[in-house]
Amino acid sequence: MSHMSELQSLDDVRSRIDDLDTELVALLARRQKLVEAAAGFKNDEHAVRAPDRVERVVTAVRAKAIAAGLDAAVAETIWRAMITAFIQLELARHRSTTDG
Repeated sequence: MSHMSELQSLDDVRSRIDDLDTELVALLARRQKLVEAAAGFKNDEHAVRAPDRVERVVTAVRAKAIAAGLDAAVAETIWRAMITAFIQLELARHRSTTDG
């Protein structure tokens, strides 16, 4: 991958962002599979929501973000949104298996 100094235009920057988005989608798909696997070990909605786990994850991500040069507040906002979305997916699947 080229260095930032090799960026010559806004189109170059946007192309790199598009490439990263492709990688992020693939990583999120892998994360979703793990979330779905975890759901099989959870017995109720409280276990799905796991507020203590959420806070541990966010705290760890903030530290990792700082070490990587990512704004910690940005990382926290993204992770909280991602976790919320995966919790909603997991709850919907949990409900469909317990209702059916």
